[in-house]
Amino acid sequence: MAQDNIKFEQGEVPVKKKKSPVFYIIVTVAVLVAIFFGFREYQYSQVHEETDDAQIAADISPVISKISGYVSEVKVKDNQFVKKGDTLIILDNRDQKMAVSQAEAALGTAQSNVTSAQAGSQAAASGINNSRAAVQTANAQIEAAKVNVWRTEQDMKRYSELVKDHSITQQQFEQASAAYQSAQKQLQVLVDQKNQANVETGVVTSQSNATYQNIGVANSQLKQRQVDVENAKLNLSYTVITAKENGYVSKIPVQVGQFIQAGSQLFSLVMSNQKWVVANYKETQVEKMIEGQKVEIEIDAYPGQKFQGTISSFSPATGSAFALLPPDNASGNFVKVVQRLPIKITFDNLNEDIMKKLRVGMNVQTVVSLK
Repeated sequence: MAQDNIKFEQGEVPVKKKKSPVFYIIVTVAVLVAIFFGFREYQYSQVHEETDDAQIAADISPVISKISGYVSEVKVKDNQFVKKGDTLIILDNRDQKMAVSQAEAALGTAQSNVTSAQAGSQAAASGINNSRAAVQTANAQIEAAKVNVWRTEQDMKRYSELVKDHSITQQQFEQASAAYQSAQKQLQVLVDQKNQANVETGVVTSQSNATYQNIGVANSQLKQRQVDVENAKLNLSYTVITAKENGYVSKIPVQVGQFIQAGSQLFSLVMSNQKWVVANYKETQVEKMIEGQKVEIEIDAYPGQKFQGTISSFSPATGSAFALLPPDNASGNFVKVVQRLPIKITFDNLNEDIMKKLRVGMNVQTVVSLK
């Protein structure tokens, strides 16, 4: 400082150093690059929407027992791949086998009842025919008796004239009179027999109708017993729990000897036939999104690889609406929170080997092209 003052006192002016133009060039280039990339990012954001709140999804089928029972065998292990129809769990089936035997025995009894009712109906029909034949026979006999009554009546009238002039004896007249009275009584007997036959025909007809109705009842019982047998066999088939589709078994908490209730979920089966992405975009991002738009997918398990997909569908409600305890904004102080809408994205031509390795819940990043 002292030297500078001395130089200034001697008349010398200090010279300022000029900055190099390279500095200004670097700053200018940096600003231009920043503007370029900023504008490029702005343009990109106008035609793209992205989120890292996305996961791999697939159909998950619960394995449910349709009947109650004790576990006899567990045929699969944790994370095992199974094919459609493979046996998963076997329940103790002794009760169901006894139920089938009882139902089949009841079915045999019902079939016997139908046979017996049909035989009774045939016997009743035969009885009706016999009764009707008896009525017809009585009618023929009555007609013959009427002829006999008429003949004996004519004989008695003729003999009554002859006995007056003593052409015949009194005994002959009495015999003719007796024959006439006998013919009348015989006619009355036949008429009574006919009436009785008619009554019996009515009774047998009523019995036949009742027997015919018994056939209907027996057939209804037979159908019920057939249904019971089918139901018992169906319950027996439920003791073997099989896989409905190809997939991977989840963790199996079921043990041999464990009692399970009908309708209880034993474990889950993750289907392997198809996988997709569920991306949860903010409600402020979906304005320009439509079905069919292309999506670029990055899976955390496969860094550096990009997969292509397509928007398949939009959820009918936000994720919070499907929550176990959905929010009720009318119950207290309202705090606005941006909601997220699940969007289903399907893969385009995904390699089968990669498809098999994907697991439900894997994290994914998605970028939707709004063009």
